[in-house]
Parts: sequence; structure tokens; C-alpha cells
Amino acid sequence: MTSLWLENRSRPATPVQVADLDGSRFDHVVVGAGITGMVTAVLLARAGASVAVLEARHLGAVTTGHTTGKVSLLQGTRLSTIARRHDRDVVAAYVDANREGMEWLLRFCADRDLSVDRETALTYATDEDSADTIVAEHRAARAAGLATEIVADTDLPFDVAAAVALPDQAQFDPMPVLDALADDLREHGGVLMEGVRVRGTGSPLPGLPGVLPRGDVTIRTDHGRVRAATMTLATGMPTLDRGAHFARLTAQRSYGAVFSLDEERIPRSMSLAAGSPSVSLRYAWRPSPHGSERVLLVGGFGHETGRASSERSHTDELIRWTRATFPGAEMQNLWSAQDYSSVDELPVVGPVVPGDDRILVATGFAKWGMTNGVAAALACSGRILGGNHPWARVYRAWRPSQVTSVASAAQMNAQVARHMVTGWATAVTRSADRTPSADGDATVGRSGVRPVGRCRVDGAEKSVTPVCTHLGGILHWNDSEQSWDCPLHGSRFAPDGEVLEGPATRHLP
Repeated sequence: MTSLWLENRSRPATPVQVADLDGSRFDHVVVGAGITGMVTAVLLARAGASVAVLEARHLGAVTTGHTTGKVSLLQGTRLSTIARRHDRDVVAAYVDANREGMEWLLRFCADRDLSVDRETALTYATDEDSADTIVAEHRAARAAGLATEIVADTDLPFDVAAAVALPDQAQFDPMPVLDALADDLREHGGVLMEGVRVRGTGSPLPGLPGVLPRGDVTIRTDHGRVRAATMTLATGMPTLDRGAHFARLTAQRSYGAVFSLDEERIPRSMSLAAGSPSVSLRYAWRPSPHGSERVLLVGGFGHETGRASSERSHTDELIRWTRATFPGAEMQNLWSAQDYSSVDELPVVGPVVPGDDRILVATGFAKWGMTNGVAAALACSGRILGGNHPWARVYRAWRPSQVTSVASAAQMNAQVARHMVTGWATAVTRSADRTPSADGDATVGRSGVRPVGRCRVDGAEKSVTPVCTHLGGILHWNDSEQSWDCPLHGSRFAPDGEVLEGPATRHLP
């Protein structure tokens, strides 16, 4: 499942070989080479600091390389969702943060002569039951200073009960942006190290009461130990358990597909459904024998990671919906992405542990990382360099609303506990003698006291211990992507047990 962006990328996506890093030191280390990590690193390098980005796989390997690439302040029903939990000042600050992130990103694209399409963003409802959410989103957007309008006519090829529009938003291919950020980082003396997985940190002594902790952070990687004055975790789900952010975030997978279609039938708007199914539409550009062709990008149809009975049913539904809505559409690419939402609906940006600015985290973008991710980078670099963004207060990692959202957190972690119990109950009551019945299938059972997972991929059978190396959940076989996914906190592993993403840092045995 390769995204259009990674397929289009003109540069090789092969991790470079990195020598032993033991004993090296940088002013700042950023973990994760997506949009948040790369912008953070560039801002720190431009300030004259020595900066290293450590990426376990390759540039854009995870969420940024699989995004829909929308850069918008109208984000489906995000503003009205936040408004149900927070007051108007918080919603306005969230919009200010996203606006500043958007403006920074589009200025960068203009300075680097990167292609950006400017179109109208549209949130729509196809039934009367969802129409009220459109009005609520319009009111929340207007209250936050956005010039949205309720519109009766759209360019969508189906009936719409209600829609809200915001003109002059943006969309792009994220990989040229990441490549340009990597160039900018190197131009300012920074380094991007692909193929370096961070395993954890040392155990720095806590500061005395009233005294901030001091000294470098020691970062353990599979290429040796690295020291830095600060470390910023831009990895989606934080890979450090201190701070227990995994207990305040939900991992969600969604899908994207590109279809060839007569160009005049492809909508120009960047649209997103307010109801179910949650369908995202935009156009994109794909290489063709005549230069490039406009194609239809369809996204959505998501679910919580590791908790779908069949991921393949979600991709099948996306394809069925598209072919029914756009007859004659021919699929060219199919992929998926993972993102995280927090218990109080706001991004989580700041110290992993209160009072210690040496290790920062940035996550919880709820599928709107192109604006939120850049805003998080501005907030993290500003905190490190002594800058001030008034809107950053609503992104704080340790804010009162995370505590007052105890009901949401309890419900979230009750689901985690349920999947922990049912996963182990299933694993220990089934025999490991069963083998996968077909290519792309897997089985989980018990051999003695040890759970065993067997899968068959491309005709070859592989065996792993299907127990997540993060907190011990029994893994679920993803029948669409042929991966082992954890229903607890979203860690994912390849068929042979290699870590793909999530809080886990160790491969499966």
C-alpha cells in the first residue's frame, strides 16, 4: 500500500547508512522526520544551534507521507467539536495556532517555489440528521474569526443537505515540502539521520524542589548513545512512557485512494463529510505520459487502530463508495495513515514531564497535522529558544482540561483494558497448531504458555510472538495492510515483527 506522494517522490526513499553515533552530541535532537519534526529542526538550526533529526525509517515514512495533504482552517467539524468542550477563547486560540502554522508553511512553499493549489474547503452533510452539525461548525468558525459561509450549491456529484465553505485554503503534495525542509536543515548545518531508531533515554536525576533539572539528555539509539540539551519527540504517539501520554491519546487509522477519472468530473473543492461515512475528497496530480493528470483522492472510512474486525472491509467500502459515486473511476493507489486524538480534543505540545523542558512532545493533531503540526513546531522551538506564542497555552501538554476530561479518559482506558483482557483470553484458549488458510491471513494461538502468531504473506509463512513490546497487549492481524496492530495504544509491526510505528520501540521476538 504505497501512497501517491511516496510513489511520486523523485528522490530515493532508502534509509542512509549511519555510522556509530556513540559519544556524539548536539544542542538539540528531534525524533521523527515528519512535518512537525522537520519544521522544528529547521527553526532550531536557523537559530544557529547544532541539530540532528533521528528517523527510524525514512523521511515521511509515517503520517506525513500518507496524509491527504490538506492545509485548511475549516477542518470538518473540528471547531464545533472543540467548542463543546471548551470556551470561545480556546477555540479562537486553536484557530490562531492553525492560522500561524498555515501561513508559515505556505510562505515556506512560496520561498522554495513548491506547487500549492488554492481551493475552497467544504464541510457537508448528506442528510438532515447531520445538517445541524454544519450550522454548529459555521457558528464556531465565525465566532473564531473565520469568514465561513453556509452554501446551497456545491460541485459535488450528489445531493447535499447542508454545507459550510471557507475559500482560499490549500492542498499540496507533502513530500516535496519535506525534501525542501531537509535541504533547509542541511543548509543551516543540521543533519537528518534516517534508519536510526531511538530506543529510549537515560534516567536523568530529577531536580531538587524548586530547581529545574539540569544537564544533557542521553538518548539511546540502535546506533549508540547521543547527548543533547533538548530532545523533541515528533513521533505521533510518544515513544517514552514517562508522562503516560499513551493513556490520554487514541490511535486512529484512516484510508486514502487515488482514482483516475475524467478531469471535468473531479470536484475542485476540498470537501469533508460531517456524517458517516466520513469521506474526504480533493484532487491531486499524478505523473502521466503527457506530464501530469488530475486525479481524484478519496480518504476517510477510518477506525481505531487494531479494533476493526476487518480492515479490508473499510478499504472495500471506500472503493465501493467511490465507484458508486463516480462511475468509471479506476483505482491507482491505496494506502492508510495513523493519527492521534487527545481526551480533550486539543493537540498535546510541551514537556513530557512538568517542569523539565529538556524533553518535549508534540502529538494529538486529530488528522489535521499540516497546520497543527507546524503550529506545534513553532511552539516547541519557541519554548526552547525563549519565544512566545500566545495561542500555545491551549496546546500545553499539562493543562487543566486534560485532568477535567476524566470521564473521556476513563472510557478510553476502559476500552484499553477490555482489549487487553479479551486479547489474552482469545490467545490462550486457541491452539497454535492452526495455520493461515490463505495468503494475507493470520492466526493467533498458544504453544505451551507462549502466544504464537502465524501469518502468510506473498506465499511465505512467518511466525512471531504477537505480544506488543510496549505494554503487552495481544496484537490484531490487519488483513488489509498485512501488519500486526496493537488495539491498546496503536503500535504496529510488520509481518516479521519489525516495528512500524506507535509507542513500541522493540521488534517482536
